[in-house]
Amino acid sequence: MREYYQPMTKTKKDKIPVQRLLVPNYILVIGKILTFISPFLASRFAAKLFLTPFRYKLPEREKEMDEKSKQTKLTVPSINREVIVYEYGDSPKKILLAHGWSGRGTQLAVMAEELISHGYSVVSFDAPAHGKAPGKWSMMPFFIETIQFLDKNYGPFEAAIGHSLGGMASLKAVKDGMEIKKLVIIGTANSVTHITREFAHHMKMNEKVAKKMKQYFDTKFGEDMDNYSGAVSAKDVHIPTLVVHDEQDVDVHISSAHEIVESLENGELFVTEDLGHRRILGNQKVINKIIHFLSV
Repeated sequence: MREYYQPMTKTKKDKIPVQRLLVPNYILVIGKILTFISPFLASRFAAKLFLTPFRYKLPEREKEMDEKSKQTKLTVPSINREVIVYEYGDSPKKILLAHGWSGRGTQLAVMAEELISHGYSVVSFDAPAHGKAPGKWSMMPFFIETIQFLDKNYGPFEAAIGHSLGGMASLKAVKDGMEIKKLVIIGTANSVTHITREFAHHMKMNEKVAKKMKQYFDTKFGEDMDNYSGAVSAKDVHIPTLVVHDEQDVDVHISSAHEIVESLENGELFVTEDLGHRRILGNQKVINKIIHFLSV
């Protein structure tokens, strides 16, 4: 199923990848120079950047959730990393929210408010090295382990909603046994190879650097990182899954959404226009679609 609508507004920021917005210009210059001198050195520099999330000031729209939620710092034993857990609302019908790279537990605050008004409560988290959680580097397996930890200690959840990397991690967590009734993923990438290629491009590096960076990750973590790709996990996800993606998402190409939906047993695609990778999270029509999906 595929639906379209066109909102009236858009911003220039939606056309700039988040890495370009958050990374200082001097980092881009260093990467470009290293690419020219040595693709190997450039790949190691890129790998360090890739695993280093950027923190930013708490937006006004997230302050109410930040002030009113119960927040607890906990250690996830399987990775020995500290996370911040947010509990918001009082309903026994709980929804797990998973933020994206360089995000935080309040990133889906607008959606959380609407979920609470419709009879749900939410649990979210700051992944290691994100938001208020300590640390300087992180990686996708940390997200997956955190989600599984929250499922065991704060679940059962009615559903999970994941943005970007949080969507990939949620797909993998469901594949690995997290029991929820429904899943929503927003702006979620498919291939890890594609992610590294796009990252290198945004950092002014070339395809050769991207390949070496992917090879480095495969060696470092002892497996092909494409095993974590969205469509790979989706093949073993059998619950109803809503895939939300914007046609003009410059961070994650719309093709990822199609690839994931094709691999899902019970998937539905909802395509938006002119909302980009981030503004989509607070759009009322998107939120209404998600709440309707969860309620039927």
